[in-house]
Amino acid sequence: MEKSLSDQTAAMYSPLVLAYLGDALYELIVRERIVRRGNCQVNKMHHGAVRYVKAAAQARIARYLEEQNLLEESEKAALRRGRNAHSKTTARNASVIDYRMATALEALLGYLWLSGERERMKELVEVGIHWLEQEEKIGE
Repeated sequence: MEKSLSDQTAAMYSPLVLAYLGDALYELIVRERIVRRGNCQVNKMHHGAVRYVKAAAQARIARYLEEQNLLEESEKAALRRGRNAHSKTTARNASVIDYRMATALEALLGYLWLSGERERMKELVEVGIHWLEQEEKIGE
């Protein structure tokens, strides 16, 4: 098993590198949730996952975590760095603001993973997804 980095070392990574990792982690968590609901056609699973992984949904989760004061100071810093990162790409179906907030969430997840705070990362994703499902009545 890989050794975790210190918080300071993880925080030194580029926010876009953290978001690169966080994007994969978030998608994995979402896919696992969908698969655990039961066996069905992969196409249906994919359409279910898209509702969670699109930039607008990720942005809403990031805002919710921030507005509800659910983040520690180091987590707020990682989120802020991700939001302020300037990527040369943009999402095809998202506003620039949503894309930046989605990048912020992904950077936070990458930071937590590298810091060894994997349970905390999963906890924040679960809280965010649960809230999103309640708000949008998805996942039922």
